[in-house]
Amino acid sequence: MLTQLPFTYPDVGATAGPPPPGYRHFGFVSQIGAGQQRFDEAADALMHWGMQRGAGLRVHASSEVVAVNAVVLVGLGFLRAPCRVVYVIDEPDLCGFAYGTLPGHPESGEERFAVRHDPVTAAVYAEVAAFSRPASWWSKAGGPLVSLAQRAIAKRYLRAV
Repeated sequence: MLTQLPFTYPDVGATAGPPPPGYRHFGFVSQIGAGQQRFDEAADALMHWGMQRGAGLRVHASSEVVAVNAVVLVGLGFLRAPCRVVYVIDEPDLCGFAYGTLPGHPESGEERFAVRHDPVTAAVYAEVAAFSRPASWWSKAGGPLVSLAQRAIAKRYLRAV
């Protein structure tokens, strides 16, 4: 059962701070609108796996609403990527979560998804940040192509909300 499996990396929770050494890192931010209503809508979508579904991924989650320790199996084509939610962010102007990889995921690391509202300008931003390294023979062999694919999916996440 996935809920009992250990994370495949030692730096659990590290997306909440500076990226740890020894991994590939990326982060993307995109303005997705303005106003409290836009923030509320985007936050609701995010917390119901909307970034993943909107990016075209199959989502099988242990909980319809993102929660700490919820397990999610995301898929694209033949790819199957099991993850577990590490933390949830629930602040007045920031909403999000991070999940970490479990055994069977082609990568080892963590990804953070967030929606942020700037109360001064009213701008609403979607954010994705991650650190990872290859965990399977084919992700190691894929090298730069795997990294490009990760970045492409991350940009699709931003467009999804």
